Amino acid sequence: MIALGNDQAGFGLKQEVMRYLDEHDIPYKDYGSYSEESVDYPVYAKKVAHAVADGECEKGILICGTGIGISIAANKVKGVRAALCHDTFSAEATRQHNDANILAMGARVIGPGLAVKIVETFLHTDFSNAERHARRVAMLEEE
Repeated sequence: MIALGNDQAGFGLKQEVMRYLDEHDIPYKDYGSYSEESVDYPVYAKKVAHAVADGECEKGILICGTGIGISIAANKVKGVRAALCHDTFSAEATRQHNDANILAMGARVIGPGLAVKIVETFLHTDFSNAERHARRVAMLEEE
């Protein structure tokens, strides 16, 4: 299950992501927001981050205007590794090397075609499990 969240700027791009997920029978839960009405992105970032950290959802996708604020908010939740990606190389590398569990994107930075390719790459790339990457991911969990 994929957790989805956005602010008003990310609402339209989230619709494109949901269309891709529906077309590929990938289950998801939409944590909002549900319109282009102004909202506070940390609310939705935290909902998605907790769903992933608590194991309710395997991965998450967050979208705001730039992807920056929403990723910062998500990374406040222990166990979350949210990565801001605006290209497929970064999406692949963050899954392989960082075992990122939340993808953040900026709707004012990338278009829907690229966003869908980034989502596809993120969801279909596995963590490498290489010792050096596993060690580094474990270090991220330390305080």
